[in-house]
Amino acid sequence: MWRLRRAAVACEVCQSLVKHSSGIKGSLPLQKLHLVSRSIYHSHHPTLKLQRPQLRTSFQQFSSLTNLPLRKLKFSPIKYGYQPRRNFWPARLATRLLKLRYLILGSAVGGGYTAKKTFDQWKDMIPDLSEYKWIVPDIVWEIDEYIDFEKIRKALPNSEDLVKLAPDFDKIVESLNLLKDFFTSGHKLVSEVIGASDLLLLLGSPGETAFRATDHGSESDKHFRKVSDKEKIDQLQEELLHTQLKYQRILERLEKENKELRKLVLQKDDKGIHHRKLKKSLIDMYSEVLDVLSDYDASYNTQDHLPRVVVVGDQSAGKTSVLEMIAQARIFPRGSGEMMTRSPVKVTLSEGPHHVALFKDSSREFDLTKEEDLAALRHEIELRMRKNVKEGCTVSPETISLNVKGPGLQRMVLVDLPGVINTVTSGMAPDTKETIFSISKAYMQNPNAIILCIQDGSVDAERSIVTDLVSQMDPHGRRTIFVLTKVDLAEKNVASPSRIQQIIEGKLFPMKALGYFAVVTGKGNSSESIEAIREYEEEFFQNSKLLKTSMLKAHQVTTRNLSLAVSDCFWKMVRESVEQQADSFKATRFNLETEWKNNYPRLRELDRNELFEKAKNEILDEVISLSQVTPKHWEEILQQSLWERVSTHVIENIYLPAAQTMNSGTFNTTVDIKLKQWTDKQLPNKAVEVAWETLQEEFSRFMTEPKGKEHDDIFDKLKEAVKEESIKRHKWNDFAEDSLRVIQHNALEDRSISDKQQWDAAIYFMEEALQARLKDTENAIENMVGPDWKKRWLYWKNRTQEQCVHNETKNELEKMLKCNEEHPAYLASDEITTVRKNLESRGVEVDPSLIKDTWHQVYRRHFLKTALNHCNLCRRGFYYYQRHFVDSELECNDVVLFWRIQRMLAITANTLRQQLTNTEVRRLEKNVKEVLEDFAEDSEKKIKLLTGKRVQLAEDLKKVREIQEKLDAFIEALHQEK
Repeated sequence: MWRLRRAAVACEVCQSLVKHSSGIKGSLPLQKLHLVSRSIYHSHHPTLKLQRPQLRTSFQQFSSLTNLPLRKLKFSPIKYGYQPRRNFWPARLATRLLKLRYLILGSAVGGGYTAKKTFDQWKDMIPDLSEYKWIVPDIVWEIDEYIDFEKIRKALPNSEDLVKLAPDFDKIVESLNLLKDFFTSGHKLVSEVIGASDLLLLLGSPGETAFRATDHGSESDKHFRKVSDKEKIDQLQEELLHTQLKYQRILERLEKENKELRKLVLQKDDKGIHHRKLKKSLIDMYSEVLDVLSDYDASYNTQDHLPRVVVVGDQSAGKTSVLEMIAQARIFPRGSGEMMTRSPVKVTLSEGPHHVALFKDSSREFDLTKEEDLAALRHEIELRMRKNVKEGCTVSPETISLNVKGPGLQRMVLVDLPGVINTVTSGMAPDTKETIFSISKAYMQNPNAIILCIQDGSVDAERSIVTDLVSQMDPHGRRTIFVLTKVDLAEKNVASPSRIQQIIEGKLFPMKALGYFAVVTGKGNSSESIEAIREYEEEFFQNSKLLKTSMLKAHQVTTRNLSLAVSDCFWKMVRESVEQQADSFKATRFNLETEWKNNYPRLRELDRNELFEKAKNEILDEVISLSQVTPKHWEEILQQSLWERVSTHVIENIYLPAAQTMNSGTFNTTVDIKLKQWTDKQLPNKAVEVAWETLQEEFSRFMTEPKGKEHDDIFDKLKEAVKEESIKRHKWNDFAEDSLRVIQHNALEDRSISDKQQWDAAIYFMEEALQARLKDTENAIENMVGPDWKKRWLYWKNRTQEQCVHNETKNELEKMLKCNEEHPAYLASDEITTVRKNLESRGVEVDPSLIKDTWHQVYRRHFLKTALNHCNLCRRGFYYYQRHFVDSELECNDVVLFWRIQRMLAITANTLRQQLTNTEVRRLEKNVKEVLEDFAEDSEKKIKLLTGKRVQLAEDLKKVREIQEKLDAFIEALHQEK
């Protein structure tokens, strides 16, 4: 097309010359015209009919001379007619000048090619911001991989060759000046041509050597030839590095401005200026899903495969420091060489107007811009870690959930794991190494987990053991990002810089990785601020030989680039896996609902918390039922329980010693002394113990007795635990014993029986007590002598040799009592000898101690039978009691004793009942409420006490529903963000 256009221009020039020839007939010789003009149709060909063409006032549209006024030319007078050999020098001159276009076009082609090549080179050096917006693309930093400077140098011609190829611009300028003078009306065309030549000179000026070379050469050409290839490459790399740093600073400035603007927008939303409810951020929704999943028991083959960034590394490799640089705050406790991370810490990074941190289970916000809040946060994390670690252990698998918000933070979820160790030192549990490995594997075996492998660059690579662990969990390196920390120390200490390059390229380790990064985590001072560390890191990499020698790429350094890369990888994994995970939970929910309908069709799906609330209401109702117990019932059970507790002491230590005295005066004196001693030392304490045990028994009865069809045995373990813990915490009022001692002492001093009814009640009480003791004594004698003749005949039982000896001894002692029914309680020595000799005469060898033991039981039975007979005689003795047994052979002082005991029991039961109903029941109810509140906050207690297939099924169903709802909400928000 351009040839046709140039030929058309040439034709127009020829025509214009003919049209301005006055009186010329015919046409120009074809041989004198331009070569291109000959090849197209020409109206003045000699073979055509000669005619004078009509004068035209304008040229065609495509001519470059269109609408240009022409000067009037003066020609020498000629004759009309055809003159083939006439010398038409203006036409020849125009033809020669038109040949200039070849030179110009050739120069334009060469200069245009050089200019295009130079422009493409510089265009490749400029980052493509349209693809990654504010992130510098890899093509900028890897330009040296795409451009072979050696090939370019060899491909460029020498200056001598360029001189031969270049036209003589001086002659061209002279010809153009002549043409300008000749074609006064075509000065615009000439200026365009001159401008084009100048433009070509400018386009060919990048190296100052292409089109300005002369026979002698320029100073820049000589200087260029003197510079060696190595120096040229170094200079280009230096310029490239400066360009990269320039764009880096521009991006940082833009990001800082964007950060401030977003902070202002978020602050306006936070203050409610726009009067709209601020939606929960996408990363916060995702973090809530992970929190619910962490408590989910994967017993239905539905595992948690949602992405997380798992930070693993050797101990003191700089894991925590890298995480702090990403979070832009010193939030973790630290120690020199000591294990500080003792349990996993899940850190959720999100964007917010203020730089704050808060725990999942706490509402307190820590301002990360204040040093005192940072110190408090580090202390709180350390306390939570120590609380999670059980006794006898060093690390714990329990996760601490922490949210960090701030302007400009990259949204992601990171899990900081305890550092991998090779040797268990003193002070550690023996299984610490295995526990850390199991925790790390549990997180890394998630197929969608991003493994951030941290390697200390300041130590020998052979000492690292974390790379082997990572390569086992991700052998193909599809989700591993390798980070080399402390590169400043590595560059300073490592003798061979190529070793660092081998590490960062993954050639020194058997593991593969998705990306490799090098960072600097400060100068080793724990008091350094994040801003100071960042400035030190940027300054180091600006002057680092690793970048200047191209051992490291610019996109592989600084924590900022690492944070951007990890965030991009994290969200890519999230988008690829979240919908698949949601589908798996939908299927699990369907299976759980079907199982519940088949097993528990008439029950509601109550989880542990809901079941606990139901049990809590039942327990509180049962505690309140204690206040509905009647006073009569309280007093009856208290009196009966107290007598069962003190009856043995009353019979054995008070009544029997006093009854064996010779007269009534001695009996009463002995009774008064023993009752006072008993009241001062034992009785009040025994009474309080009886009251407390009675309260426990009644409380247990209300808690454990079946409620008919409404009784749910799923609460039995919980109720029992609440009962035991409440009883353990309850203590009787200390002042109760003192007041009770006075009351009991006054009751026992009273001997005045007011009426016959009380007298009969005392006799009845005495008979019951004596009959119970007589029954116990007869059982003891039966066990001693063996079964009687009836049981031997009916049940085929026989006596042992020892029982036969006891039986013979008993019979001999009974004969003695029949001879003397008023025998004292103790045997004399001669009596023991007599009994032994009588038994030996019958061939029975006995020991004196055996005789005494048998006598104790035989005499006790004889005495109790005598006392019961005496009770029958005293039934009509109330009349003699009123007369103080004057002129009467009947003495019933033992009945008075039992009346005093009976009255003391009644008064004590009444006093204890008042204390129970007025004070202790309410205190017990308060203790029960406190225990229930404590159990409500203790999830382990609820899991332990509320067990069973029904509970676990309801619990899993609730969690799966909650997870599915949160996943659906997150997926919807994720689609809206797209």
